[in-house]
Amino acid sequence: MTEHHVINPLSTGVDYQTLAERFRPLFQRIASGAVAREQTRALPFEPIQWLKEAGFGAVRVPVEYGGGGASLPQLFELLIELAEADSNVPQALRGHFAFAEDRLNATPGAARDLWFKRFVDGDIVGCAWTEIGNVAIGDVVTKVSPDGDKWKLNGEKFYSTGSIFSDWIDVYAQRSDTGADVIAATRTRQPGVVQSDDWDGFGQRTTGSGTSRFNDAVVEADNLIDFATRFKYQTAFYQLVLLATLAGIGRAALNDVAHQVRVRKRIYSHGNAAHVSQDAQIQQVVGEVAALVYAAEAGAIKAAYPAQRAYLARFGGDDAVEHEANVAAEIESAKAQVVVSELIQRATSELFNALGASDVREGKSLDRHWRNARTVSSHNPVIYKARIVGDWVINGVEPPFVWQIGNGPAKS
Repeated sequence: MTEHHVINPLSTGVDYQTLAERFRPLFQRIASGAVAREQTRALPFEPIQWLKEAGFGAVRVPVEYGGGGASLPQLFELLIELAEADSNVPQALRGHFAFAEDRLNATPGAARDLWFKRFVDGDIVGCAWTEIGNVAIGDVVTKVSPDGDKWKLNGEKFYSTGSIFSDWIDVYAQRSDTGADVIAATRTRQPGVVQSDDWDGFGQRTTGSGTSRFNDAVVEADNLIDFATRFKYQTAFYQLVLLATLAGIGRAALNDVAHQVRVRKRIYSHGNAAHVSQDAQIQQVVGEVAALVYAAEAGAIKAAYPAQRAYLARFGGDDAVEHEANVAAEIESAKAQVVVSELIQRATSELFNALGASDVREGKSLDRHWRNARTVSSHNPVIYKARIVGDWVINGVEPPFVWQIGNGPAKS
């Protein structure tokens, strides 16, 4: 009998309901503490630990390596369900799933297999890309320098989402010897890494998006990755995580408004029914919120299919097909961003039309849905994405696959 060796198994999808049922009890457990964490600004260390132990971080790893084998649309469906429980948690895992996606796109071999094993064993990766302080756009102040058979990492980053919960940090840096941009996958638990929970935004307050400082942090040679090899649909991928988060926020808001209407006893003398739940105008408001959330979720999931095609095209051997798939992934995620951001911000505001003054009290924390949606929507400014889509539709100008933020030139 000839022995068969699977050289490069891909994650093409599994039965979604079976996959989701593994995690739904955890999602419910996470949801039960979400409001309390919001009110006390308690970081979700325990929920993320539960997910690690359940293998959630390995859902995209091929089944042949012990992972979940999920396709990208299935991953984002799961993240919608998780965001419905607590929208901070999927955003905290955004860097992890992006780094895992990069390893899925890496050249098959021992180095990639080792990362697959780490993910299956429960390792989580945070991110630290954004330079802090007075930095010109395009400059990378964070440096990695040769040190024997290892490297030393020095610098400071903000928006290091999820890193405070992680075992590793995906750090965007520059080599001191060649000036090349790299990813330095750095172990979190070492003396050279200091993390601060100093994110003070009005929404998504427990994503762990604070400052990370690196002072001669050790980076193993095998964990220094040329940024030029980074998976090409990365910008689309990062946006898709945010779209899933927005859709989950919408589902949570819909659940809350339906519950509040259902149990509400006080009515207005000029209302339309003896019970709020029977008032036709209130029903209309909740129905409209449900429709907004439905459209947002449908758009978020549909936008994930081009990214899956880009992933498969990576190993298809046709550069033109792969490039076309990467363009489609970027354009469709951008189109979805433009509309989903508006839909969920509207839904999380309109819900109050079905309620009363008592429902804006801090004890109910219903405002968290709009604050979280507005915060998520502020990433990757939507106005620029609309312009990029328009330029593509009109002129066929391809979208940028990588972009940066920093200070512009001094005003004359």
